[in-house]
This record gives sequence, structure tokens and C-alpha cells, in this order.
Amino acid sequence: MKLSELIDAFPVRQYRRKKDARGTLLPDPEIRSIHYRSQDVEPGGLFIAVSGFRTDGHEFIDDALARGAAAVMVQKTVERNVAVVEVSDTRAAMGPIAARFYGDPSRRMTVIGITGTNGKTTTSLITESILKQAGFSVGVIGTIDYHFSGKHYRNPVTTPESPDLQRILGQMRDAGVTHVVMEASSHAVDLHRIDGCWMDAAVFTNLSQDHLDYHGDMAAYWACKKRLFIRHLADGPKADHAVAVVNRNSPEGRELASMVRSGLITVGYTDDNTVWVTDDQSRLDGISGRLTMPGGSFLFRSPLVGRHNIENILCASGAALAAGVPPAAIQAGIGLLRNVPGRLESVPNAFGRFIFVDYAHTPDALENVLMAVTALSAGKIICVFGCGGDRDRKKRPLMGEIAGRLADLAVVTSDNPRTEDPMAIIRQMLPGIKQAAGREYGPEDLAAGVNDKGFLIEPDRRRAIRMALTASRPGDVLLIAGKGHETYQIIGEKTLAFDDRVEVVEALKRL
Repeated sequence: MKLSELIDAFPVRQYRRKKDARGTLLPDPEIRSIHYRSQDVEPGGLFIAVSGFRTDGHEFIDDALARGAAAVMVQKTVERNVAVVEVSDTRAAMGPIAARFYGDPSRRMTVIGITGTNGKTTTSLITESILKQAGFSVGVIGTIDYHFSGKHYRNPVTTPESPDLQRILGQMRDAGVTHVVMEASSHAVDLHRIDGCWMDAAVFTNLSQDHLDYHGDMAAYWACKKRLFIRHLADGPKADHAVAVVNRNSPEGRELASMVRSGLITVGYTDDNTVWVTDDQSRLDGISGRLTMPGGSFLFRSPLVGRHNIENILCASGAALAAGVPPAAIQAGIGLLRNVPGRLESVPNAFGRFIFVDYAHTPDALENVLMAVTALSAGKIICVFGCGGDRDRKKRPLMGEIAGRLADLAVVTSDNPRTEDPMAIIRQMLPGIKQAAGREYGPEDLAAGVNDKGFLIEPDRRRAIRMALTASRPGDVLLIAGKGHETYQIIGEKTLAFDDRVEVVEALKRL
């Protein structure tokens, strides 16, 4: 595609073409690829210089040119003899430009975006299961990976940067995908990653504290979430049929439902919603209940554990309803999803322990999973958890208090400490733990089991898992929280191989 064609629908400050040695303007360059990292630039590519949190892409223009960039897009004045497109905000321009380059793939598929602090991944995979049961070809983009046509690909962030997102959507379109289910994080909304990705439906799961290191406060975080519905969904090219699916089981959900300008499907526990649940039950082997919606009412059963997953099922059912799926396919799709990686994922064992690995890394998520397993077991509850480094520090004492209050033994350890001192993170968690947990255990106390409510500090996550297992007895629940599906641990600047599921299996061999 010619550069002038790529940018003709987007407001630009100026477009300067490259000149030859005699000062003659060279022809409009053909753009063969789009890049925002100079090390990825290919000959004939357009390099978009984005000012990031740590580095400024404008500093890497020469590197991009050395790698064969045919043109650069900037938001600062740049003097280079190359085709230069200057815009007011390169990050805001990147999504629409990438969408045009890849042929606006989201317009040719049904796209369902899912946002909320917790439940995005589980809701996405339930929705995928339902849509497949209805006979559609489905692609999923989310925290665990992105996948379509039976193939799975690594996804380093929940919602990819806009050129990556548009490339993935283009691949899905070319592979015959009809429906895309994607997680839309608050970062994705605020950083324009989903600009140029047009949704037929957007789903709101819930809101609780997270990402305050980025947003600053809950008001800004909530305002960002609402923009997906109030502006992005309502003002796009699919606005005439776009639908907001809102979980009204919270004040935020009720507020959002009153504000949306698109079509609306609400879900919840009362019959004033479009989709509602009754007779719900939660056990260690799964959840069940009756769903009622336009077109029918049916009993459902799911192997997923925890009452919070009933709300995820409600949200997925609302999304499917927005896509025109009949109740029979919704019922079948709910039951067919056997598990979600790293979401109360059970670790089978021959020692009579109920062991779960979960991604819970926010106060609300940790409380949900602890309440779920507490209600289902008469044994002791042992929770291994930590808080991520270089992230929201305000949630650390909150998570400490929750674990101290709901677990019989809270084993405080490292999550992904990143560049912070692991013990410094733990010290910020301790006020909440000490408020609720009682005595402090030492490693020498564990062989006798957990007799009194308390906590244990062990910054090494591998040792913490082994200590927690040592303290457990048959019938006890061991919850290893925070990392879920992740197969790495970030310590300092290094990313090391680490999988909670693998670690607990190895620890079981020592029991």
C-alpha cells in the first residue's frame, strides 16, 4: 500500500517525501509492514515512533532507517531525508493506521470485547466454548495466549499493541474466523491499543482495585473502563447494532447500565435483568443453577469451581445472546468447558489434599477464590501468595488482610518482585496480615500442622510452596495464588522459568 493511501483518512500535520541527491522529490513509497519497535523493522516498513514509559521511539529512528524503513511517523519535528509523516499523537494514530494496512479486519468479523478487573479470561473461554457449540469459527485474544484454528500463540500482554492486534485480527480473518473474543484491559483502552478494532459487543464483568500504579486512583481507573462502552462501542462503525453486556451485581455495573448509549443486555441474580440465575449451587466438583433469558430457561452445570464463576457464566451467556446464539447452544457450551488454565486449576494428587493454582492477584480476586474454597471444605485453608513488584502498592496491605482473615495459614512469599526488594514488598503486606492472622509460624513449626490461625514468611516462592504442603494434612485446601497460568517469575531484570503447577507437583514428590 502506498504511504499516501495509508494516511489519507487520518489527520496529519504534514507529509514530507524523501528527496534524491539533486533535491528532487522521490515517489510515494510502498509500505510493506508496520512497526513500533526499531529492532523489528523490515525493508519497506513504516516505523512509528512512540513515546513510551521508559524509552522514546524518536531516539531509534536512525536504527529503523538502517534496517530499511521506507518511512517514519513522528509527533516531534524530525530532520531526516526520508518520507516523514508528522501527527499530533503517534500512539493514537497507530491503531487506525494499522487497521487500514491490514484491511480493517474487525469489520469483517463479529468481535466481542470483555473488560473488568477480574474474570476476563474465564468469561472469554466460556464465551468461546458457547460460540463453538453454535457452529462458529472462533478466535480468542487474551491473557493466557491468542489462538484460532487449533493453534496457540504466546501473547505477552492481555491486549496486544495495536499493530500486533490488527495483524492477529487479519490472520484470523484470513483463516476463516467468524467470531473473535478478546480481553480489553484498561491499559488497552487508555493507550489506544483497541483504536481501529470495532466491536459488536462489549462485556463488563466487575470492578475492583488494580492498576493504580498506572491510573493513580479508582476514579480514573473506572472512567477508563467506562470509555470502552460510552465512547468506543457507541461511536464506531458498528454502533447501529452494538450491544453492551453489563453485570449489574455491583454499584459500578448498575451505574454503567444506566449510561450506555448502545443496545443493552444486563445479567445478574434478579429477574429485572435480561439474563439471570436462580437455584445456584457451588461445590468442589463444580457449579450449577438455572439460567433464564429471552427464548428459554435451562439448568446448567459446569466443572468450574467457585461462586464467582457463576457471574462469569452470566457474562458469557449475555455475550452469546448478543451474538444471536440460542439458549440450547449456550447451555451446551457452558458444560463443555472443563477448566481454565491457572483459574482455580486443580492439581490431582494421591495425598488427600485439595490443591488449586489460581491467578488471583487483586484483593477482590483473592477474596473470591478464598471464599470459594472456604465454603467448600471442612479442612484447613492454606494460602500461598505474594504481590507483584513495580505495581500497585496500595493493594499490598489489603491482600495481606484478606489472606490473613480467610486462610488458616497465610504463607507470604514473592510473586514477580521485578526490580523491588522481595522483603520490602512483604513488609508492605504485613500490616494487613498481622491485623487478621494471629501468630507467626516459623519453618520449624510446620511439621505439627496448622493448629492456630497464623502466617509464615518465606520470600523464596519454591520453598514457600514446599513449606505450605508440609503444613497441610489430608482434607486441607492449598491455594497457590497470584501467578496462575504463568510459566515464569520476574526477579530483577531476569525472567526465569517458574510454574506453580510444576512446583507443587515436585513438592508432592517430597511429601
